[in-house]
Amino acid sequence: MNIQAHKTALYCATLAGLLVLSACGKNEQASNTTPTAPTSSAPATAAPVPARTAPAPAGSAPAPTSTAPAPAQTTGKSASVNGGEIKVAAVTIGSQVNAAHAISKEQRQFAPEDKDIYASVATTGTTDHATLNAKWSYIDGQDETFTSTTESIATDGPAITTFKVQNPNAWPKGKYKVVISLNGKAVASEGFEVHG
Repeated sequence: MNIQAHKTALYCATLAGLLVLSACGKNEQASNTTPTAPTSSAPATAAPVPARTAPAPAGSAPAPTSTAPAPAQTTGKSASVNGGEIKVAAVTIGSQVNAAHAISKEQRQFAPEDKDIYASVATTGTTDHATLNAKWSYIDGQDETFTSTTESIATDGPAITTFKVQNPNAWPKGKYKVVISLNGKAVASEGFEVHG
């Protein structure tokens, strides 16, 4: 084999190796990329995190696990959706979740430096396929939606699906809400506030 053929083979092998290496981790890069800071005061940098669904613990209600007095009832409304036997029983907002994906620290007021905000959606009933959606909005920013996350669920009893938003920067002060939809129909809305 002559030197030109060796060089061509070496270049081809190097190019193929580079292509393979450049493709490695593409999915990880896409999911870890954080948008740049917004020019408005809306929290456009908030990144949705995939929701998690877990069966509700047997014999327990989706309530906070703290020893503090129970807060006032949430404004989440139960709603059934035709074509399925599943309904949203409660929506809880907080800053921490337990191993069952339920909110372990319910709260309605957050500091700008709080990075994670969770919405825990408790459902009852059975379904082979239902779709839950959490649409997060900044109300003081002209009710501007800054992220929306959809999760497909299948359950044969009570379950908890938790949605999470993260903001690597400080949250803009103001009022926010999360609207929960079940199979495309809004069934609950919860408000919270960032102040400092």
